[in-house]
Amino acid sequence: MAKKNNNNLFFTCSLIEYIGRNRKQHRREITDYLGRENIKRIYDYADVFHCEPIQKVAAEFMEQCNIPEGKFDNVSMCRYTVPDYWDIGEVYERLIEDIYDDAEIEKGIWDIYHSWIDAHISDYNTDFYYQPRDYIAACYKAGEIL
Repeated sequence: MAKKNNNNLFFTCSLIEYIGRNRKQHRREITDYLGRENIKRIYDYADVFHCEPIQKVAAEFMEQCNIPEGKFDNVSMCRYTVPDYWDIGEVYERLIEDIYDDAEIEKGIWDIYHSWIDAHISDYNTDFYYQPRDYIAACYKAGEIL
């Protein structure tokens, strides 16, 4: 299994979440706009990118990848307290860690964001995103909310 508390993975997932909120795009679409090479670069150099404010890093990737404004605004649709982008980044980080080995992290990022579970994690009007990590991983493995 992947190492726990993978800081590079945490930053990568949090950046995807930040960009998704900023551009009002589904997180799967953000990964598509970024592409596998940029995701690998973000993951590999997260310790360097993390030295800059996330807003600056996000702006650079949004411009470089021409990420347009969309219509998916799960933040304004939320009827409750909106979870922080770092909190949601951690949900994705833990799920990827729980499902993929260290050598498969980049594949895990792609697979998780392109799976059915992305819509459930992004729905802040449910309690799914703050369920225990083992429950979220079990749901993912089962292919459904248990």
